[in-house]
Amino acid sequence: MTPDRVCRHEVAELPDLLAGDDGVLWVDIPEGDPDAVRVLSEVFSFHPRAVQDCIGRNPVPKVHLYPDHVFVVLHAPEAGAGGHIHYVELDQFVGTRYVVTVHGPVNPAVDAAAARVETDAVALRIDGDRFHPTTGPELSTAIVSALSARLRDHLSARTTEVWRFEQQVTAGELGDPERFLDGMFRVRHGLLTVRTMSAMSSEVYGRMHALSMFGPEGAPLLENNLDQFRRLATMAHSQEDYLQGVIEFYQTRTNTKMTIAAERLAVIAAVTLPITALSSVMGMNVIVNARTDPTFLTLLVVLMVVSSVLLLIWAKRHGWW
Repeated sequence: MTPDRVCRHEVAELPDLLAGDDGVLWVDIPEGDPDAVRVLSEVFSFHPRAVQDCIGRNPVPKVHLYPDHVFVVLHAPEAGAGGHIHYVELDQFVGTRYVVTVHGPVNPAVDAAAARVETDAVALRIDGDRFHPTTGPELSTAIVSALSARLRDHLSARTTEVWRFEQQVTAGELGDPERFLDGMFRVRHGLLTVRTMSAMSSEVYGRMHALSMFGPEGAPLLENNLDQFRRLATMAHSQEDYLQGVIEFYQTRTNTKMTIAAERLAVIAAVTLPITALSSVMGMNVIVNARTDPTFLTLLVVLMVVSSVLLLIWAKRHGWW
C-alpha cells in the first residue's frame, strides 16, 4: 500500500514486492495456511524459532529483536461458554516497510472470525481510505491499538455485569445463592483475564520502548501502545476491586443472616432447656403413675414457665434477640 492507493497481490509476487522500496507491505497469514511456513522461512527468511512460535501456541506474550525486524506475540480475549475466556493469539513480524501478521492456533470452539478481529478492523479502515500507514511500525501500532480496543470492549462487558450484580446485592434480589456467587466469581475471572493480558502486554511494549526497537521516530508509537495497555490493566484492576467489594458485601449480609438465625435458635434452645430437663426427670413420676398429684404437677408447670421467662429476660439483656 502507498499513500495514494492500496493493491492486493498474490503470494508469488512477494519476493519482488520485498525487493522494491515503494509503500508498505502487509502480509496476513490465516490460521492453518499451508504456505505459512514456506513464506515465513524462505521468502522472509525469519528465524526458525520465530517461525515455530507462529505454528504453535504461546502461553505468554513475547518480543524478539532481530537486525531488520521485530517479532511480537500478543493475546486478545474471546468470551466462551460458561464464563471461560479464550486466549486468541496474534503474532507480528514488524520491519521498516512491512508487517507480517500470523494468526496462531486457537481452540476449535472459537469462531475463526474471532482470530481476525484486529486485522479485519484495520483492513476496513485502509480500504475505506481512512488510514494511510507509511511505515511498518505505524501499521503495527494500528493493529495493536485495535487489540487494546478489543480488551477494552471485553472490560466494558464485564463491568456491565458487575453493575448488575451490585444492583441485585443492594436490592436483596439474590435468588439462588450458589448460582449468584458462582456468577460473580466468573465475572471476576473475566476481569482478571483482561488485567493479566494488559499487564503482560504492557511489559512487552515497555521493553520495546526501552530498547528503542522502532528507532527515535517510532518512540511515540510505542509509547501510545504502552500507555493503552497500562491504563487498561489499571481499569481492570479497579473493577476487580469493586467487584470484590460487592462479593464481600454479599458475604457479609449472608453471614449476618446466618448469625442472627443461629442466635435465635440458641434462644429457642435455651428457653426449652428447663422444660426439657424437668419433663425428662419428673415426667414419669408425675404423669405416668397410678395417681397424679395435681398440686405437684401445677408447681412443676409453674417452675417450667418461670425458668423459661427468666432465660428469655437473660437473653434479652445480652442482646440475643
